[in-house]
Amino acid sequence: MRYRRRLRSRLIVSFVLLGFALTGTFAVATLYLRDRLENQLIVDFLMKEATAFAQFKQQNPSEDAQYQLSDEKVLLFAYREGSPMIPPEWKGLPDGVHSFEDRDGNGQRVAYKLAVSRSADVIGFLRYSYRQEALGQRQLAYSLIGAVLVFSLLSLVLGAWSSRRVMKPVTELARRIGDLRVGGEPKKLAGRFADDEVGQLAAAFDDYAERLNASIRRDREFNADVSHELRTPLAVVRGAAELLLTKPDLDEKTRIRLKRIERAAQQCTDLTVALLMLSRNERGKGHADVRKLAEQLAEANRAQLVGKPIEVKVEGCEDVYVDAPEAVLSVALGNLIGNACKYTQQGEVRIVVSPQQVQVFDTGVGLSAEDAARLFERGYRGSGAGTTGGGGIGLSIVSRLCELYLWDVSVAPRTEGGAVATLGFGASAS
Repeated sequence: MRYRRRLRSRLIVSFVLLGFALTGTFAVATLYLRDRLENQLIVDFLMKEATAFAQFKQQNPSEDAQYQLSDEKVLLFAYREGSPMIPPEWKGLPDGVHSFEDRDGNGQRVAYKLAVSRSADVIGFLRYSYRQEALGQRQLAYSLIGAVLVFSLLSLVLGAWSSRRVMKPVTELARRIGDLRVGGEPKKLAGRFADDEVGQLAAAFDDYAERLNASIRRDREFNADVSHELRTPLAVVRGAAELLLTKPDLDEKTRIRLKRIERAAQQCTDLTVALLMLSRNERGKGHADVRKLAEQLAEANRAQLVGKPIEVKVEGCEDVYVDAPEAVLSVALGNLIGNACKYTQQGEVRIVVSPQQVQVFDTGVGLSAEDAARLFERGYRGSGAGTTGGGGIGLSIVSRLCELYLWDVSVAPRTEGGAVATLGFGASAS
């Protein structure tokens, strides 16, 4: 799972990084400029003194000749080329300024610079101790580090305070949006916020909420109209079919057609009820007899086999009931039984009722692993559909009904051929 930081946290981190970067850059630039300027001044001074001292000793070889130093921290030495008095670490040094470290009588490190200048056979050494300068540089570095930390802390405090003020209207907008209810009376949000980016966001949400609620109202009105306007003519069709079936002089072909009309009207009524509950996301109550309904659906599918050599039989437990309307169970189980009969050319379709589930076994063409994984997708018909009718919607409706009622549904291939569809009821069965 990808880690996502809160917007306020990102603002605080940005303030801290900005404060640290600015103060850190200033500190590094200060140290660099101080060190460079100080070294340049020391080098110029030492070279000037070393050159003047070497020239003075060349012109005044007498040991009584005294050279006047311009700084008490400077020590002068003059030796002939190859003199054994020259310290080992100074031997062979070229003209210029060199950096060294030494120990004083207390064992503490002493930093100094050594200027070397040759004039004929005389070598002038000028030692300049800059312990105080080094100490001052370290103190400056510590001070700058402290300043960086202090300013970073101030940036953190400023970032926390600023982010709280910046994010307060956003948090308030999120809270008010969270209090809204889908389908309820829309509450205008834009008027509660300033005319800035947050106010524009609230106005855009108001517009979206108004369009969404209008769409929900249209859907509810459509569902109510469909529920009322379809049930009435379907009831008329069923009543007329039942009335015609009571006539004793009906021929067999007319009787078969009237029964088919009656079953179709019942299927349309059940499907209307199921789709209405899906559209409302409403879980209806009921006491559906699973075994009885399975036998009715089996009988209805036997009448539609059109001469195919298929035996449709129902086995298993009696007195299994599900807490759901009979229409919903009829749509879910009817699709599974109907598909089994549709894709079976010969053999049997066996419906087994258990206390917690119904299984539909067939000896049809079977299905692949890909078909089993995608069979409940809307519009997917499977590789074995061939020229059979249907738009691949029935099993999608079954899947959505199972999600609404917390049922389980699956279709899997059988090793001996064909497929098995399982509709599990879980805790809703009794």
